[in-house]
Amino acid sequence: MFKNYIKAARLRTLPLSVSGIIVGCFLANFINDMHPANYNLLELFCIHREENYWIFVLAILTTIGFQVLSNFANDYGDGIKGSDKNREGEERMVASGAISPKQMKSAMIITTIFTLIIAILLIYVAFGKENFGYSILFFGLGIASIAAAIKYTVGNSAYGYSGFGDVFVFLFFGLLSVVGSYFLYTKSINFKIFLPAISIGLLSTAVLNLNNLRDREQDKKNHKNTLVVKLGAGKAKKYHYFLIFGALLASLIFVFLDFKSPLQLLFLVAFIPLIKNVITVAQNKIPSELDKELKKVALSTFLFAILFGIGQL
Repeated sequence: MFKNYIKAARLRTLPLSVSGIIVGCFLANFINDMHPANYNLLELFCIHREENYWIFVLAILTTIGFQVLSNFANDYGDGIKGSDKNREGEERMVASGAISPKQMKSAMIITTIFTLIIAILLIYVAFGKENFGYSILFFGLGIASIAAAIKYTVGNSAYGYSGFGDVFVFLFFGLLSVVGSYFLYTKSINFKIFLPAISIGLLSTAVLNLNNLRDREQDKKNHKNTLVVKLGAGKAKKYHYFLIFGALLASLIFVFLDFKSPLQLLFLVAFIPLIKNVITVAQNKIPSELDKELKKVALSTFLFAILFGIGQL
């Protein structure tokens, strides 16, 4: 049974979920008068002070919790609505009967409680007792993240069934993840960081778009009106090109606004497989073949986060 929950957690999505945290972490430590050349390897990952160590660890755990909750909720919501019947890609646990709806609901509740506890610890470590207003704000954002994770496919007004999934992925995986984690360290906002946040958001949305391109026919039959269903395959492919190249452009603008070294362009390495993905999508005739592209884009986004951060050294 435990193996079924691991499958439902969809571990391959976790590198994508932490990419924004990594970027926000690097930016917080190296944009603000830091001297990374003096740090050892661990310190490059934002943990050169004890409180920063805990912010990093707790932020990663919180984000993973939100992602697992989202995956459980997606499995549950699509399973009870019948949207996962005859689907391509990974087998879904509720639809296959491996996990009952009641069991999955219990798993969602446990994951929500665990994630909320970790989020509260994160808020306390980051803001303490001195910044109560910030604590309330981030607690509200945590509640909003939980609600967004669940409401993607669960309930009659699930936004994933009305084409708004892309907007929420962009906001939560991109802007909130990068800007929010940056703020946890600095207690301030630098508007330049919205550019790499946009990049992470667009790449994360590209993963969702690939998923929806793969499932377009099945989603259409099940009245799951994703943006791909609304646009049609042709326009959805053009939308995919916009997401990938928009992410590239936003990152390039960030670098050129504060250019110091060619090393800042190291992240371009991550766009080699992403551009290959664009070519694959353009040539694709069999939607099920796009399943393997999901992992490619997710891991490329994670690689982008690492290389982009290192480039800021």
